[in-house]
Amino acid sequence: MATAIVTGSGGLIGSEAVRRLVEAGYHVLGLENDMRASLFGPDASTAHITAALVDRYPEFRSLELDIRDAQGIHALWAKHSRELELIVHAAAQPSHDWAARDPQTDFAINANGTLNLLEATRDHAADATFVFLSTNKVYGDRPNQLTLEERETRLELPRDHHYYGGIDSSMPIDATTHSLFGASKAAADLLVQEYGRYFGMPTVCLRGGCLTGPNHAGTMLHGFLSYLMRCTVTGEPYTVFGYGAKQVRDNIHSADLVEACLAFHASPRPAAVYNIGGGRESNCSMLEAIELCQHIAGRELAWRLAEEPRRGDHRWWISDLNEFRADYPEWRLRYGIEAILREIYELNAERWAALVK
Repeated sequence: MATAIVTGSGGLIGSEAVRRLVEAGYHVLGLENDMRASLFGPDASTAHITAALVDRYPEFRSLELDIRDAQGIHALWAKHSRELELIVHAAAQPSHDWAARDPQTDFAINANGTLNLLEATRDHAADATFVFLSTNKVYGDRPNQLTLEERETRLELPRDHHYYGGIDSSMPIDATTHSLFGASKAAADLLVQEYGRYFGMPTVCLRGGCLTGPNHAGTMLHGFLSYLMRCTVTGEPYTVFGYGAKQVRDNIHSADLVEACLAFHASPRPAAVYNIGGGRESNCSMLEAIELCQHIAGRELAWRLAEEPRRGDHRWWISDLNEFRADYPEWRLRYGIEAILREIYELNAERWAALVK
């Protein structure tokens, strides 16, 4: 049976990939050590998601293996070298703020961990497709140099601007503030590209905007739509950092992103790079997201505005999806912002409400 390996298999994208790949007929090995609980506290634990996947899918095997363990990674890849067809690398330290507290750990996970996976793939399964879940933070704060117009609920580009339809991969990554998280992910991104170019391996960097969905264990430092809805349901206070709460993000549902991974795997190429997100079809400002959460949950959110934005945070980001669609025209988005938030609410509200009783 064809085998796929998913790193961070208990996380938002990893768990979605496990489900979709099992349903597509793969034997799936998941690498998961519940690092989110260590990074962000017990509320961010993914242990319950991993347990549910193990119970539901006999074709799935969860391994408590850290991607920083080069020896363990090589041994696993060697064991499954004959049948290994696909690696979906979704494991990461995902927070700007956390990275600044412990740059060594952040870089070891995001950059060195990725290098371990690439080396194991090159040595044992060089023809396997390597999908890396990168980030738009590789562009640093260069998007903040865009000239934006202030509107009632959002910041926005003029309609005649080159990037109005979304930012494409031509945007430079140099001479900007990246945050330490952005730097470690950029290092990993460049490694993935180089293994594709230098060794001819089928690799892709999918530079995501905000990734979201009902299984997102959102926290104050990461996963804003999930955490925003959670705070609306539970009454926990929420802080928006800067820009008058008019900063804009595009948001892509985990299921739509995994379908993009599979579309690439069906027709892979070396060293591919795409910006991927909700694009013009699925984006919102903080003010707009707050209004939607309140409408869906039927209650007010207790929120405040901190004047100072987080360092390196984007004022405006919408991904240009045309590059990916040109190469994979069968792929399409199925979820918009309201549908995403409704699903987050419907699948989590009862559990979140129970936390405050």
